[in-house]
Amino acid sequence: MSALTPPPPSPLTHIDEAGNARMVEVGEKAVTRRSATAEGWVRLSEEALAHARHGSKKGDVLGVAQVAGILGAKRTADLIPLCHPLPLDGVDLTLEATSDGVHIVATARCTGRTGVEMEALTAVTVAALTVYDMLKAVDRGIRIEGVRLLEKTGGRSGHWRAT
Repeated sequence: MSALTPPPPSPLTHIDEAGNARMVEVGEKAVTRRSATAEGWVRLSEEALAHARHGSKKGDVLGVAQVAGILGAKRTADLIPLCHPLPLDGVDLTLEATSDGVHIVATARCTGRTGVEMEALTAVTVAALTVYDMLKAVDRGIRIEGVRLLEKTGGRSGHWRAT
């Protein structure tokens, strides 16, 4: 595309008419109660899974990852350039050791003008990266996968649930 040809209109809210990145204006949006739930998986070897369940040389893997994920949710706007800083009302994060890894679920809540999907997704991702960091010495083949939004409520678009 030449410099003289304007880009086509974008349905993406973080792109302006000229194709530049922008932070979405939310000042006119209604303040509503909002929540979002996300999940992800950390796939582990049997040896690494034993360390996740019973602790490693670095400590309580699941406990440290839980705190890290909550902190990640709180710091989302520092990590994702165009996210609004949000005053979170709460973050719940669970890590469950399963037969082949760790299942992570995070729910973030706020009362505000924009949703908390990114906070829930960041919580899951930071928790998963923490599990990886704490167990990489026993399993270099750890896989983080399936990070996705499960559900969101509030705001103009209302309730949404993954199929």
